[in-house]
Amino acid sequence: MSSSPELRKILGPGGNRVRDLEKQKRKKEPIKTILPLPRNGSVDSSSSDTSIKKIVNSKRRVEMTKKPAKVVPHRVDTLSLVVSVPVKRCDWITPNSEPLYISFHDEEWGNPVYDDTKLYELLALSQALAEMTWPAILNRRHIFRKLFDNFDPASLANVNEKRLRSLTESGNSLLSEPKIRAIVENAKHFQKIQQEFGSFSNYCWRFVNHKPIKSGFRYARQVPVKTPKSELMSKDLLKRGFVCVGPTVMYSFMQVAGIFNDHLITCFRYNECNNNNVKEHSQTKLVKTDTQGRDPAENNTYES
Repeated sequence: MSSSPELRKILGPGGNRVRDLEKQKRKKEPIKTILPLPRNGSVDSSSSDTSIKKIVNSKRRVEMTKKPAKVVPHRVDTLSLVVSVPVKRCDWITPNSEPLYISFHDEEWGNPVYDDTKLYELLALSQALAEMTWPAILNRRHIFRKLFDNFDPASLANVNEKRLRSLTESGNSLLSEPKIRAIVENAKHFQKIQQEFGSFSNYCWRFVNHKPIKSGFRYARQVPVKTPKSELMSKDLLKRGFVCVGPTVMYSFMQVAGIFNDHLITCFRYNECNNNNVKEHSQTKLVKTDTQGRDPAENNTYES
């Protein structure tokens, strides 16, 4: 039986040479990329390369425009990353001011005070300003409190001449004798005002109709050393037997006691001291202190 020559070409004993040739041809042909047909169903062969470049370029642009993901450190609260803004204070508080003086400005100076014992202390410390600065007074405040029985007017009113001489000898390194005598002697007149007006607080606040005066100064140079109100209060106290209570002393007293709000309007304390509920907020609990001027229960420095 004779075999067909065409079959021999296909089924050769040494392997299918035709198939081998076909495989070689397929290897030489480039791989064609099948692109999705456009909506109209037609494909333009001339624009195929251009469309491929556009797709590749568009992918690159998308990758470049992607915003990098925000990396948050492990176990770090993002709220803690907020930067705090420095607090704006009155111009006389500088970066070189003592921490005690800064705390005095932030927590006490200009806060309306209505407690009689506290008011008497502030009056006495304002008298000391004629010979000392506020930072110096604050650093020795515990000594003043020990020397003057925590500025208790009832206790000081009973000081006799012998005890007064002892006080002047003990406190001569702090204040002059006239100032020490003035603080003690004024306690007796202080009690008379309490009996007449119900409290020293009522007496003081009636000069401003029981409402703090908001000065509204922008610059420290605008703050005066005395005002008509301080002159009026000084004159009245002198008539009642008080000593060392000139207009300048009384203005310092009215400032620190919050009768005048003389914080600059750029200071954060200006609005705080204008709070409508400041009277309730400023009620200060006075405590008995030990010989070092500290609260025995808390063992902390006595602060108002």
